[in-house]
Amino acid sequence: MYGDEAAVRRILTESGDTWAVVGLSSNRRRAAYGVAQVLQRFGKRVVPVHPKAETVHGERGYASLADVPFELDVVDVFVNSDLAGAVADEAVAKGAKAVWFQLGVVDEAAYGRTRAAGLEMVMDRCPAIEIPLLG
Repeated sequence: MYGDEAAVRRILTESGDTWAVVGLSSNRRRAAYGVAQVLQRFGKRVVPVHPKAETVHGERGYASLADVPFELDVVDVFVNSDLAGAVADEAVAKGAKAVWFQLGVVDEAAYGRTRAAGLEMVMDRCPAIEIPLLG
């Protein structure tokens, strides 16, 4: 398992409330759309990061992490595993505190690089499932 329960809790409660959601668009049928809604309900600021740079859930979107003009606490990744490692590297370069790979997104090398850079990280889990369980 990549990211134990303690890491999940730290990311959700201690890493900060500004979450970039990479892959978030205005497509209501995509999982990122619903997960972002749940994160907002739990007090997180959700910043859409998608090539279309759409405004979603009232937050302005950006085409890439590098385009976001403010600090990001957590980068939540909704891209396939082949692309996720590059996003994790961008999160490290951006100065994020944590990276979260969604269900089905796994890149062991990216996990190693991200943890070696000092960031918290979990893979193959969903914050919308985990956050209500914190109690």
